[in-house]
Amino acid sequence: MSDAQSLARRAEALRQEINSHNYRYYVLDAPTLPDADYDRLFRALQQLEEAHPDLICVDSPTQRVGAPPSNAFSAAKHRVPMLSLNNAFSNEDVEAFDHRVREALGLEEVEYFCELKFDGLAISLTYEHGMLARGATRGDGSKGEDVTANIRTIKSIPLRLVDPAPPALLEVRGEVIMVKKDFQALNQRQREAGEKEFVNPRNAAAGALRQLDPRMTEKRPLRFFAYGIGASEGPALGESHAAILQRLADFTLPVNSYGSVRLGLAGVLNFYREIAAARHELPYEIDGVVYKVNRLEQQNRLGFVSRAPRFAIAHKFPAEEALTEVVDINVQVGRTGALTPVARLKPVFVGGVTVTNATLHNEDEVRRKDIRIGDTVTVRRAGDVIPEVVNVLHERRPDNAREFVMPNRCPVCGSHVSRAEGEAASRCSGGLFCSAQRKQAILHFASRRALDIEGLGDKLVEQLVDGNHVRSLADIYALSADQLEVLERMGKKSAANLVSGIEHSKQTTLARFIYGLGVRNVGEATARDLAHHFGGLRALLDADLQALQEVSDVGPVVAESILEFFHEPHNVEVIEALRQHGVVWSESAPGFIAAPTLPLAGKTFVLTGTLPNLTRDDAQLQIETLGGKVAGSVSKKTDYVVVGEEAGSKLAKAQELGISILDEIGLLALLDKKSEREPS
Repeated sequence: MSDAQSLARRAEALRQEINSHNYRYYVLDAPTLPDADYDRLFRALQQLEEAHPDLICVDSPTQRVGAPPSNAFSAAKHRVPMLSLNNAFSNEDVEAFDHRVREALGLEEVEYFCELKFDGLAISLTYEHGMLARGATRGDGSKGEDVTANIRTIKSIPLRLVDPAPPALLEVRGEVIMVKKDFQALNQRQREAGEKEFVNPRNAAAGALRQLDPRMTEKRPLRFFAYGIGASEGPALGESHAAILQRLADFTLPVNSYGSVRLGLAGVLNFYREIAAARHELPYEIDGVVYKVNRLEQQNRLGFVSRAPRFAIAHKFPAEEALTEVVDINVQVGRTGALTPVARLKPVFVGGVTVTNATLHNEDEVRRKDIRIGDTVTVRRAGDVIPEVVNVLHERRPDNAREFVMPNRCPVCGSHVSRAEGEAASRCSGGLFCSAQRKQAILHFASRRALDIEGLGDKLVEQLVDGNHVRSLADIYALSADQLEVLERMGKKSAANLVSGIEHSKQTTLARFIYGLGVRNVGEATARDLAHHFGGLRALLDADLQALQEVSDVGPVVAESILEFFHEPHNVEVIEALRQHGVVWSESAPGFIAAPTLPLAGKTFVLTGTLPNLTRDDAQLQIETLGGKVAGSVSKKTDYVVVGEEAGSKLAKAQELGISILDEIGLLALLDKKSEREPS
């Protein structure tokens, strides 16, 4: 076979595979390939055709935008084609785009409008004399599906534009999405009804918008963001993309608040970094950002290629979903004895890192998703969240795939494994006898938010437990420098530093101590509430179920966990031993400092950027000590945003909402002022 024939066959194979996935995604609403893998296929075909132009044919996926509309809806022709964007996957790709734009315009630096790339369904809304006349999907770019009846159910889309003299004709381009909390609630309803769950919010939004019965669409909470226009008749809406978006917002069309005008390459890359850092705090899914030349006159000069504008590009985030194989399923034993099945994966690069393990949560989840050893699966990784298996590609299941069986004996200590009625987790009954639980209990006790013993990490704890140096939490305080310095990776200086850290940790707070004990269902907030309510440990130890449920946010389940823990003689012995080793905290009479009386009770703070002197944990501890709450994202309920260097999008959001902004000096002044009024 000649080289030319081989290249032609390769191109045809890529076209067939891409067309197959387009059909599954756009027509069947049943995607089987993660975005990153689809992008790789598409780019491979693009590069092949660019290198060998004679291979380009009119029906190639690179020469059109999407897939044909479904026959279930009438066709809707777009007055101006709905083109997609070329993608950038690296800073170098963006640099090349900027170079092409500057060279074509003859400018040293270009003004860009930067916006979010939503992970939803592209839509065109046609308004005639201010009234919504039609809603259509992108389709193949030239014509889509008329989904007007379904579009009208989306409450964020105005049926009439708010303007005394609206344009005679206006095509609004935007994205229909489903926010994360609505998606989670939808899948919960699907589970309860015994129906198939959706893979991601985009899949759910696409399925909702293409329901033949608009009443079904209305039951699924969809949102819309406008990001541009197609055809228009009447006075110009502005001379820049930013001006057009402002005009659309004036019409009461939803426009995302994260859009920003930036100058040059450095400006757009800074925007990318800011959004990447804030991505997982957003209420909706995005898979990148978009850069558009801001001035319309410059956009017109740059024009279009066959399927995309020359004046815009999508800068995509690293893939967060990828395909791989389940090599094995093991069980991990956690701090509370819970047995968690973990998929051991064929290594795959996803979300910026190589992933080899993914949590399967519990036995029921393995059964529900029907995950077997040998399966090909989609793995998702979002930020610092533990990777998880999203779904199984059952059509790729090998004949020798094996089902997972939860062991009836603990894989670490051999103790009996039981599962309480109504609980999803199976648990080892070994308690602190089980070295896995002992290790996790020690690590939790020594963590920064508990007793904060610096230097007592995973590897060292493993040596201390395996060598029988530490059999309970109290044994930590009996460790000597001589014992420590002979351990692997420990010398005299490291041993001395750790002993000093252990000694320093003896001075703590009641809230930290309660949290450090690792009582099931008791997190930091509940530990603080218990400390504030009871004032001292003795009152907490003597509390019954009724007394415990008088504490804020403590219900029957949490109260039962607390009661069970403190009624276990071994746990009381450990507490007494810790106190005998000198672990102390200040106490007060029961109810002396009830949480609602603290000076910052009811106030919500958000921390962003790097503070000059305080660490985030230090700032959070000082705020929470006075009753304040520290949240992860800015909303209308936020009272203060504390900013440091490289504050990013949270600062912009705070300014937009008119929220009080503090620097470190301002925070410390507020804390000092409030402390003066705290009961003594």
